[in-house]
Amino acid sequence: MRIKVINPNTTPAMTDLIGYAARAVAGVGTEILAVNPSMGPASIESHYDEALAVPGLLQEITDGENASLSGGVDGYVIACFGDPGLDAARELAAGPVVGIAEAAMHAAVMLGRSFAVVTTLSRTIGRAEDLVAHYGFADRCVSVSACDVAVLDLDDDRSGASLLVEQLARTAIERDRADSIVLGCAGMTSFCERLTDRLGVPVIDGVAAATGMVEALVRMRLRTSTRDEFASPLPKRYDGELASFSLRA
Repeated sequence: MRIKVINPNTTPAMTDLIGYAARAVAGVGTEILAVNPSMGPASIESHYDEALAVPGLLQEITDGENASLSGGVDGYVIACFGDPGLDAARELAAGPVVGIAEAAMHAAVMLGRSFAVVTTLSRTIGRAEDLVAHYGFADRCVSVSACDVAVLDLDDDRSGASLLVEQLARTAIERDRADSIVLGCAGMTSFCERLTDRLGVPVIDGVAAATGMVEALVRMRLRTSTRDEFASPLPKRYDGELASFSLRA
């Protein structure tokens, strides 16, 4: 089995971190292809970033499908907590596609009554709250908080990000009665094991959760339904810079 784990930003160091997290939970015989697009934002921290990350992400899906013609890719993980382009990716992919926010929240509600999200910049709280509601967990998520550290600074020890996330998570546990903590950025994956040990509750990394879920869906021979909404996109011409995305019948 091959799972393509797509970091939708263009920063290779973050892709390497994401790939390490996915490989750590993948089963025997599962190959993880960790990639990032060549076009798009260096990090995703706004609606503008997210919108401009989607074309590069979809190109990675298309490339994976072309490889799948020779048995290349069985499923996909979208490794950004905003789950950018998830629905569009499902229209293109033959195998299952899972976003890390979607996976982490579903895992959280299997492990306790309530969960809290700790994310990066405060400007991303609204997007996280939108996803909580979209996935049907508004009554299970007790808080969303932000450490106010930029995505590309998370792995810089000088930022103090790990300690800040721990403090916010502890507040969510003690004040908001969160049974588990969802890490609200793929760049926080390296914090997961340490925080689980220190906090005494499940701390969920979406990269690991999504990798496990895609792997399970592939093993069960399940894929996205193509009955209606997620059928292949209609053949259509795209113009200008998007000409290469045109679809033929």
